[in-house]
Amino acid sequence: MIIDCHGHYTTAPAQHEGWRKAQIDAKGDLSQLGRREGAVITDDEIRESLEKTQLRMQRERGTDLAIFSPRAGGMGHHIGDERMSQQWSRVCNDLIRRVCDLYPKNFAPVCQLPQSRGCRPENAIPELDRCVEEMGFIGCNLNPDPSGGHWTEPPLTDPWWFKLYERLEELGVPAMIHVSQSCNPNHHFTGAYYINADTSAFMQILESDLFERFPGLKMIIPHGGGAVPYHWGRYRGMALDRKRPAPAVMMGENLFFDTCVYHQPGINLLAEVIPVDNVLFASEMHGAVRCVDPDSGYFFDDTKRYIDRLDHLDEDGRRKIFEGNARRVFPRLNQLIAR
Repeated sequence: MIIDCHGHYTTAPAQHEGWRKAQIDAKGDLSQLGRREGAVITDDEIRESLEKTQLRMQRERGTDLAIFSPRAGGMGHHIGDERMSQQWSRVCNDLIRRVCDLYPKNFAPVCQLPQSRGCRPENAIPELDRCVEEMGFIGCNLNPDPSGGHWTEPPLTDPWWFKLYERLEELGVPAMIHVSQSCNPNHHFTGAYYINADTSAFMQILESDLFERFPGLKMIIPHGGGAVPYHWGRYRGMALDRKRPAPAVMMGENLFFDTCVYHQPGINLLAEVIPVDNVLFASEMHGAVRCVDPDSGYFFDDTKRYIDRLDHLDEDGRRKIFEGNARRVFPRLNQLIAR
């Protein structure tokens, strides 16, 4: 199978975002909203939103299944208060469940957590439990910066986060480290903030004993690991200076990068530097970059082509990136595929 570990519902029907706007305008006062459970969206509208975009591209590009979550830029944890985030996360996650019910062979569900600035991460556990235990979700997206670009929360390695990590270990679900929109004009959200956050998360973990404390915790840093592969020597040297395990050793069975890197030289570097057991195929389709590369004539986010062209990778390594590693990192995925 070709399993894309990083997909978002970026083409959701317009009334979904309309409900969110109404919620923000009402400052979360549900009495002012026509429907507390989200916008009225029919199954046919969901199908229409996917058939001409995500599903068409899956078929054209030869991928089989996308691990699918709410639109990352839409999580908006910096907007409103914790109650609003809980409302919005529930609406988004319910919609993802509907998508996966309509297309169980094409999508596997990952949930948005109801995080909010200054609110303890363990407050998100009830929604995590609902999604995983009641609705069959196989993972979650974890925002390391609910402030939207101002970094007001403690680092991911601080005890502030530990109760949530304990629950992730118990449930056996991984967390993709993924920020949302930037409200800081210094950081464009997909071009700078995402890559900054990926790189910052890696450095936080490199300096810590996080995976010694939580040996069953699995995390995915998206977008090819941010700047990390390009500066691998820097991180190896800093680990040596701090008498910490080398980056590849630290990553082990706990930390993984995806292949959301949109040119061949970048994928070549990723695959040469990062151990093959720690790389998961992904495209983030239909997301940050939606145009065609004029140099190649193909879409930038058609990342399967880049993996296919990795000359130094043998078939076993290719199989790991396309399928085997995703099955290891998302153990609940195997139950879905077997159905």
